[in-house]
Amino acid sequence: MTTYKDLLAQKAQLESQIAQAQAEHKAEGIAQARALIAEHGLTAADVFPAQGKKPKGSVGAPKYRDPATRATWTGRGKPPLWIKDAADRAPFLIATE
Repeated sequence: MTTYKDLLAQKAQLESQIAQAQAEHKAEGIAQARALIAEHGLTAADVFPAQGKKPKGSVGAPKYRDPATRATWTGRGKPPLWIKDAADRAPFLIATE
């Protein structure tokens, strides 16, 4: 029967072999990928296209303005307190030119 210390030593040896096998497998995959990229003349944009994320920036032009404080709201998201209970939001609309 094997002892606890022997089992730990075997585990460490196996983990080392697994890590080495993974590194070799990864190197083979990288070599194959590089060969295909060179063979077909691919670029990074060909292999990894853009993810289609929106550029950060403005969330939109303000549509409503509080006449008392001149605070604005775009009409998106949670309404601010100054317009939240208004049944008719027309008086708060910002005139567009």
